[in-house]
Amino acid sequence: MGENNKAILEKANAAITKGNYEGFLSFCTDDTEWTFVGDQTLRGKEAVRQYMATAYIDPPTFVVENLIAEGEFVTALGQISMKDKDGKTIDYSYCDVWRFRNGKMTELKAFVIEKQ
Repeated sequence: MGENNKAILEKANAAITKGNYEGFLSFCTDDTEWTFVGDQTLRGKEAVRQYMATAYIDPPTFVVENLIAEGEFVTALGQISMKDKDGKTIDYSYCDVWRFRNGKMTELKAFVIEKQ
């Protein structure tokens, strides 16, 4: 199960880097819930779609340094760069903990810290 979930996350991430946000969302459950710890929680695919429309003005670039799977969870550790609303690229370190249900991403707990 864990290795299959890792492969699903890798396919979803590949879609994001190409700017294929709908392709990414096809790997999510309709009731997906994303919690950005210390910031906000998005509930449902439409909320995630709206977030991506504003947060991912250009597709983010990222490097996954570690991908760890156990049971229904996959944890990704790495670096991500995104443009802010002014077009300035900001670099972050992140840790995403994904929970899967029936082969789809149903929950995200994201720890994202701007690099200094």
